[in-house]
Amino acid sequence: MTEVLFYHLSESTLEEALPALLERSTARGWRVVVQAGSEERRDALDAHLWTFREDSFLGHGVDHEPHAGEQPVLLTTGQANTNDAQIRFMVDAAEPPDLTSYERAVFLFDGHDDAQLEAARRHWRTVKGSGHQATYWQQTPDRRWERKA
Repeated sequence: MTEVLFYHLSESTLEEALPALLERSTARGWRVVVQAGSEERRDALDAHLWTFREDSFLGHGVDHEPHAGEQPVLLTTGQANTNDAQIRFMVDAAEPPDLTSYERAVFLFDGHDDAQLEAARRHWRTVKGSGHQATYWQQTPDRRWERKA
């Protein structure tokens, strides 16, 4: 079964938290797919990942560009696993595909956005009902992750 994690952003923005999670995933040798809820968000994340820190480079691509299947991190709005990723991130209440082919799936949601909170609750019920192991993590005031469930 796929390990599923729910990350409740309460202190950081997605743009602050996502790059570190992607770096950790690629350091494990995993290919990553990030599914955004809209093309606008996907494109904003694409621009952000090139410039989020001066001393870092996070190779990535977007699903509509050439060689998408070769990217270590692929940004998409679709449900395909074009780059054969082992881990999938869903952001901005993106509707996940079947998660059984992934080692890990991560739902990142903004705790200050009611629509994202409701989507996360719905996804939690669906994931648990499908028999996946799911854990819920919330940020502490110092921006660390603390397991809550």
